[in-house]
Amino acid sequence: MKPKKNPRYDLEKKRYLLFYFGLFISLSLVVFAFAYNPSNNSSSNELESFLMDEDMEDMPLDFKEEPPPPPPPPPPPPPQIQVVELDVEIEEEVEFDEVDTEDEEEIEFEEEEEVDEVIDFAVVEGSPIFPGCKPSKKSSLSERKEEDKQCLNRGIMKHIKKNFEYPKIAKEMGIQEKIYVKFVIDKTGVITDVKVLRGEDRYLKEEAMRLVKSIPNMTPANQRGKPVGVNYTIPINFMLN
Repeated sequence: MKPKKNPRYDLEKKRYLLFYFGLFISLSLVVFAFAYNPSNNSSSNELESFLMDEDMEDMPLDFKEEPPPPPPPPPPPPPQIQVVELDVEIEEEVEFDEVDTEDEEEIEFEEEEEVDEVIDFAVVEGSPIFPGCKPSKKSSLSERKEEDKQCLNRGIMKHIKKNFEYPKIAKEMGIQEKIYVKFVIDKTGVITDVKVLRGEDRYLKEEAMRLVKSIPNMTPANQRGKPVGVNYTIPINFMLN
């Protein structure tokens, strides 16, 4: 017996309609899948990241310092050197050959000339004594020196006034000046090493030096009981009346 199809349930006629309907549904799902925006997922990710950051801020941070490196080992002590004293006896005798001194030249030694000591007048013990002055008999050394010095000054000034001659050229030109002359009264009492310390006019300086060189010999100064030379300076004032 051959089965018969119910015309109400015959799907052959609706096959194409169902095919196109299924194709439409599939395309719609594909388009929806591409057009879908996962904004909710992004917000959820941001929320999770924010929660993780908050958790990290609350976490205590422990930093452990590394222990310092151990100090280097001390250098080894220097080796100790032991000094050993050795007693060495030298048995060999050193022989010196005799030298014939007859052919040797004799060495002559020249004696150096003795340099006269010159002391500053301010520190010498005994002042020079000008001719006509008597040595002071004061008990104090400083008083004797001062008294002898005053007599020396008076004697020198008296000698200069007596032998003074105003240079003619300087007098005609009206030149007036004070000339300072330094000299040495050596250990024999003679005037030596005369020189002008201060002065401008040539003629007045020459006259001042001539006057000093003409000072007579005197008793020299003494230091510790021995005669010595002394430096002395005097001013000679050339003035026109």
